Amino acid sequence: MFDDALLAEIRGRFAHVEDCPFTGKRIFFENAGGALTLKSVVETSARFAAIPDNQGRDNPASKALVDVITRARADVKGFVGAESGAVIFGESGTELLFRLIRDACLGADSGPVLGSTVEHPASRSACARWAMESGRDHVLIPHDDAAGVVTAEAYAEHVSPDTAVATILHTSPVTGMGMDLPAIAAAIRAVAPQCFIIVDGIQHACHGHIDVAAAGGDGYVVSPYKMFSRHGYGVAWASDRLTALAHDALIGGPSGNWELGTRDTGAYATFSDVLRYFEWLGAQVSDATDPKAQLTAARDAIHAHEAGLTRMMVHGVGNLPGLADLPGVVIVGGADNPAREGLVGFWVEGRPSAEVVEALNAQGIRTHTRKADHYSGNILKPLGQADCVRVSLAHYNSPDEVRAFLTVMQDLLG
Repeated sequence: MFDDALLAEIRGRFAHVEDCPFTGKRIFFENAGGALTLKSVVETSARFAAIPDNQGRDNPASKALVDVITRARADVKGFVGAESGAVIFGESGTELLFRLIRDACLGADSGPVLGSTVEHPASRSACARWAMESGRDHVLIPHDDAAGVVTAEAYAEHVSPDTAVATILHTSPVTGMGMDLPAIAAAIRAVAPQCFIIVDGIQHACHGHIDVAAAGGDGYVVSPYKMFSRHGYGVAWASDRLTALAHDALIGGPSGNWELGTRDTGAYATFSDVLRYFEWLGAQVSDATDPKAQLTAARDAIHAHEAGLTRMMVHGVGNLPGLADLPGVVIVGGADNPAREGLVGFWVEGRPSAEVVEALNAQGIRTHTRKADHYSGNILKPLGQADCVRVSLAHYNSPDEVRAFLTVMQDLLG
């Protein structure tokens, strides 16, 4: 885990780490709903919002904006590990999942669409609609309710040689469990080598490694507000073969262009801010000087720190019992799940989750209630639960914050 000095430096780079602008001091364990924002992103957003010039004009300011966009596109490819393909800045991660899935369904050869019940409704809804519109079957693989994951073996049992489009959730925002993306993609390709594979990386992006070149996918989507940037845009990578399919574009416009209209240059610039932050962190935790190696080192360190925090939360620290030892607590996915990525979901038997969240909030600890609705019902209904408490961490959270959380939980349930 990070030592105190480095953790203080990390926390110093984010806005509102310890305080809410509306309520004052608080601990932020609602990162899956939207992570904290880098101070550099706030500054960059303000700077670019003030620039009057537009892209594509014959003047120095416009050319500078184009340079920012070009660098950001390269940064996105570096972030997801892409060696080719197109980068798309859109409205949101959900919107981009819909676009990529739609174009794959409308452009692929005949055959079914394959997904799983663990997926977020963004990809499931897009597949349901565009499978129907393109006359395809939509096959949903049941996930493992107890573990909160879907495995490569499960995909292998359901994929067929004519599977045309497949979707994969990299990490669940409800269970907190990461899927083995390379293994799942390999299982699909082994049977259906021409299948278009589109990945929802929205929850995973700030927690773990991404390498689309190694995995062999065709689309990868992230939401920057969940990875230390800001609201108002989404980012996707699309392979060359997915880009070659017909998609919405202006007649006579540039070949391979996905974006419609003029996007905010500040959005591109703030994505680059995020990658520069990862590179900075990688340089603090390793001797790496190459940006790619720094990114890898940062991700390794983030994963280790968050794993340490979640172990404390589940199993306790010092004389504080963890969630696994508190009366009536049931942990989604089980107490010891190696797939866990910075998130613990739980419920208390006989107690509404909203009541627990309210009690935590009263003590300045921000968590969230997940309900068995259109967002989380696919996870909670099979478990027979109406709701659960979601405690979502990020690498800037501290052991002291986990101790504060466990203290309140012990007072509440002990």
